[in-house]
Amino acid sequence: MNELHPALQPPGARSNGEPRPGDPRHIGAQASVEPRGVAVAVVAPEATERDVRRLVEHVRAAGVEASVYDVGPGVILLSDVSVGQIDAIIGHDRAVERVFLPDTPYRLARREVQRSGTIVSIGGVPFGGDSFGIIAGPCAVEGAEAILQAARACAANGAVVLRGGAFKPRSSPYRFQGHGVIALEWLAAAREATGLPVVSECLAVDMIETMYPYVDAFQVGARNMQNFDLLRALSDIDKPIVLKRGFAATVEEWLLAAEYLLAGGNDQVILVERGIRTFNAGTRFTLDLASMALAKRETHLPVIVDPSHATGEPALIAPMTLAALAAGADGVMIEVHPAPHLALSDGDQAIRPHELGELAGRLAPIAAAVGRTLTMHPVGERR
Repeated sequence: MNELHPALQPPGARSNGEPRPGDPRHIGAQASVEPRGVAVAVVAPEATERDVRRLVEHVRAAGVEASVYDVGPGVILLSDVSVGQIDAIIGHDRAVERVFLPDTPYRLARREVQRSGTIVSIGGVPFGGDSFGIIAGPCAVEGAEAILQAARACAANGAVVLRGGAFKPRSSPYRFQGHGVIALEWLAAAREATGLPVVSECLAVDMIETMYPYVDAFQVGARNMQNFDLLRALSDIDKPIVLKRGFAATVEEWLLAAEYLLAGGNDQVILVERGIRTFNAGTRFTLDLASMALAKRETHLPVIVDPSHATGEPALIAPMTLAALAAGADGVMIEVHPAPHLALSDGDQAIRPHELGELAGRLAPIAAAVGRTLTMHPVGERR
């Protein structure tokens, strides 16, 4: 049965539909203007492709533009319609589970599209739902043996996905920028040896084709969150996108960046809260767990936390990870290095593998207490 979002209530209406005192209709203005805007119709799980096609043709025949998106169970956007039109055009059509008129500029990312939440899989490892996963690895891929050693250590200490930068965007042009394509080959070899899926950052549109065979997920870094050409290009691929929040971005801007990916056809998006810039000088950034929780409420997409960049302090990674799990995060992305003092990039914010193992041991009982499961991956030597 169709369900109308509260936004579809006439302006000034009470829950029973009566006008509030002071509303123009209450003081003699008889005419009422129905709210208009884009309506989001969520496709019913049991609807067939034929049901959806029939409904779209019916909507278009009524003079309303309709677009279909493969997000969640499926979404039909109806442009510039009123409440009355929605009821007249859709009524109780069996192809639609519910309809709402979004009061935010992001539409496909809203929680109402998939109330139970979307589960995104990186190489078979789920993020979202009841699971909590650890993505770990060095900031940069430093060499074939180095990334293999790091991958083995991370796999043995609770990580289920390997991170590592082949291309590194650095604030200074004189700092290590990554080894490039050869580093992607080293990452793929580490994946083959350990079974850990790989996520690595993509900096530009022309890198996508080169990176595609080597990675299981593409990371969009904080500095690229609003690189709309890159987002549009990544929306057209069939691999997950790990989208970091810009360090000066609002939650709305973050979700609109995700909207670019969803609108373009890629609904496999994981959001990463990685800290924002504030007046605090005691940490590298400020980990905004309130915004992480807000994003979880607003969107059906999984949301994870990066405590390494947010704090810049190895001793703070464990407490912030524990807090993130308790606050509802779907996972963490942590920088781990076997010898942080020798790291070519961001070693001062990395923890050692044994510290990751200790943290994973502390996470398990908290996950159970809040109804989550710490994801374990059957990794090990493949050859």
